Amino acid sequence: MVILLLTLFAVYVSGEAEKIFNKKDASCIVIDEVVGQLFALFLAPPKVLYIALGFLLFRLFDIVKPPPAGFFQDHLPGGWGVVMDDVAAGIWTNIVLLLAIKLAGI
Repeated sequence: MVILLLTLFAVYVSGEAEKIFNKKDASCIVIDEVVGQLFALFLAPPKVLYIALGFLLFRLFDIVKPPPAGFFQDHLPGGWGVVMDDVAAGIWTNIVLLLAIKLAGI
């Protein structure tokens, strides 16, 4: 519930920040990265290895933008586009991370 509320807050704040900076997804907006990382690590055991792997995977997916992340960034308005591409990258990260933990036994 907290992650969902923070996501909605991030959408609002990011949308307002875009207006202030007059730029789409300005690099100084980082709350979207925080939300994405929360999705990335959701339900992962709190171990340094998992946190580091989750961070690296999230950065990879945030750069590569696997579907639907790229679509969200390009087609959703305002704060929704800023935040939802990171949420999608975080969900991809979470799936890969939890599968790696389960299947590879890391």
